[in-house]
Amino acid sequence: MIDFIGKKQWFFLGSAIMIIVMIISLSAFKLQPGIDFTGGTSMTLSFTPQVEQNQLRQELTALGYPEAIIQRSEDNFFIRTKEISVDERQSLISGLETGLDTEILVLDYNTVSPVIAKDTARNAGIAVIIAAVAMLIYIAWAFRRMPKPFRWGTGAIIALVHDVLIVVGVFAILGQVANVEVNAMFITAVLTVVGYSINNTVVVFDRIRENRTRGLSPDFAVTVNSSLTETLARSMNTSLTTLCVILALLLFGGATIHYFVLALLIGLLAGTYSSLCIAAPLLVVWEKGEWRQMFPWLSFPKKAA
Repeated sequence: MIDFIGKKQWFFLGSAIMIIVMIISLSAFKLQPGIDFTGGTSMTLSFTPQVEQNQLRQELTALGYPEAIIQRSEDNFFIRTKEISVDERQSLISGLETGLDTEILVLDYNTVSPVIAKDTARNAGIAVIIAAVAMLIYIAWAFRRMPKPFRWGTGAIIALVHDVLIVVGVFAILGQVANVEVNAMFITAVLTVVGYSINNTVVVFDRIRENRTRGLSPDFAVTVNSSLTETLARSMNTSLTTLCVILALLLFGGATIHYFVLALLIGLLAGTYSSLCIAAPLLVVWEKGEWRQMFPWLSFPKKAA
């Protein structure tokens, strides 16, 4: 028997520190939006023979694209510029081949107008909000026979927000240190993390409900701790098998999906942790009314008689 509940203060403290760091990172650095959200043209280019990133930047500046963002991925370069036409793209490629004395193969090319990018950003935000609200309502309904079912839904949503903040915060840091941009695939990854996190949490909650219904123990903390121990093997097995697929995609999936897969990897780890160490212990804190003892700064002092 692993004492998850006995260590809940440490789990909450570790998560609180992580979330504070992620919020500060988001406030200070913000996410670097890709062309899906700002508009522009992106290309993935392969050079034969290879060139250095500094050479490529100098040549782009000479050709009139000083604002271009350049990222190296293995032997290829990802370049994002302002929106350009097909003729301008061909002129740019020809200029790079001449200036760098190399042959260029265009592996990927995308152009998104600012109007479409604005709609994409708005729709992405709406999708995340709708998903969270729908999951809150679903979990409250699924556990409606339990006392105060909205606590169960709220606990799951807190764990979900915990996971999403970690993913988004890490990408804010990567955007600052490595010019990593977020695009529509990143939103897809975040929504996948949302689904994975909720799935793990519901499995744990369902075992808690079963054990409580059959009267495993009059102490709710014991019931939750036993349920967490019983579902630990299932959670770890699911996470490990998913991790194998994610690592395979990360190693062999190609440069265009590296950051998509990285977001999934971070979300997988955060989702497994939060389901076991955040969502379920929160139920115990609510059930036993331990907010005042654990977080005295959240309680107002009682007035003297």
